[in-house]
Amino acid sequence: MAQLRAPADEQRQHEALHGEKDAAAAAVAGGGESNKKARAGLCGVLRERKVVDLARAKRRLVEVPYTATLAHTANALLAAGVSAVAVAAPPGHWIGAGGSMILESDPATGAVRKHYIGMVNMLDILAHIAEASDDADADDEAEVDLHRRMAVPVSSVIGHSLEGLTLWTLHPNTSVLDCMETFSKGVHRALVPLESSAENVVAVELVESAPGYKMLTQMDVVRFLRAHGAELRGVLSRTVRDLGAVNDAVFAVAAGARVIDAIKAMRAASLTAVPVVDADNTEILQDGKGKKAIETFSATDLRDCPVARLQPWLGISVMEFKRKVAEYRASSNKPVGVPGADDDTDTGVVPVAEDADTPAALAAIAAEEEQHNDEQQQQTLVTCSPESTLGEAIEAAAARHVHRLWVVDEEGLLRGVVSLTDVLRAVREAALGEDRELHTIMSS
Repeated sequence: MAQLRAPADEQRQHEALHGEKDAAAAAVAGGGESNKKARAGLCGVLRERKVVDLARAKRRLVEVPYTATLAHTANALLAAGVSAVAVAAPPGHWIGAGGSMILESDPATGAVRKHYIGMVNMLDILAHIAEASDDADADDEAEVDLHRRMAVPVSSVIGHSLEGLTLWTLHPNTSVLDCMETFSKGVHRALVPLESSAENVVAVELVESAPGYKMLTQMDVVRFLRAHGAELRGVLSRTVRDLGAVNDAVFAVAAGARVIDAIKAMRAASLTAVPVVDADNTEILQDGKGKKAIETFSATDLRDCPVARLQPWLGISVMEFKRKVAEYRASSNKPVGVPGADDDTDTGVVPVAEDADTPAALAAIAAEEEQHNDEQQQQTLVTCSPESTLGEAIEAAAARHVHRLWVVDEEGLLRGVVSLTDVLRAVREAALGEDRELHTIMSS
């Protein structure tokens, strides 16, 4: 077998085909070098690297106890700079998210210490806030109800969003390619045990016990693709339109829409971010295609709003809310460059000592510091065109730490959206297609 090549002309194509057939004959005769070449293809790169390699250098998991109030959980999200936290409970008292048993055990004795019963993200909190005003007729009633609802235990709101109810865990030996299959279906994050109690399992496990977990996210995989751009240049050089990574359906909110109304609409559509468009109609969530996008309103904006200020800001427009949140960020003196501050994952706590000095860990810390610095700035609209390459889309998403790019035409009008889910699906399908092509060549 031989490495799949990208031919420059017909002559090189002819030579490559004959070279691959010759290599196949050598492989039948027991040649090991051809196998190494085969593994260097796009599929090979994604199959050889395991999720534990991506997760090991990350910071410890951010979690809250099941008894924490929703207000405390929201403050924890803000303090740690994350969009979701795991919820931990004593073992033996909970069914667990999706019927799973994700347990943390004592590294010395193996005794189970805690059970992760689910995940709470900003969409869960948005849904809960939206419900607070569903039956309220006056602002003072809404305020009282909101305070009451924010005092409930966090365990009571698990499952407002599908992802919070279906907590995922991936075996450490799961390949990046198999991980991408999960993430390409809309799962945004999964727990990875650094040591698994199960052997030779490359899948989601219903029962898992480990002394510690790290959170792996879609963004981590996208950053991996970005770091391996030279090896993946074949697929990264193709346009997002060509790869089918553009989703034509794009929902937006009007610039004058109230925050509470936008939250309700996002909750109903299970959206964590929407473009803000300059529209005159009164419809809250509307088809944004063909309209001018001026901003992005996201769950991160809600996360960065302290609970104490959330109530008086629910009735203002999303654009005014964006301005107030930006002013609060600038005046809050939040430390910049805290290792581990990840909008999608884990922490801001002290790195794990045993891997803190490895090049991979140092590189991860540097990337996370760069990312956290970016987050301190007010995020502007991040866009691409249908003719942008996948590499350009990945670079923009990773550099600006956004989970979607709004696709615009030459006039700046919305034409669709490219999400990280779309990116990972496109890369995985391209890798599998290349693999099938290679096997066809080898069998001919």
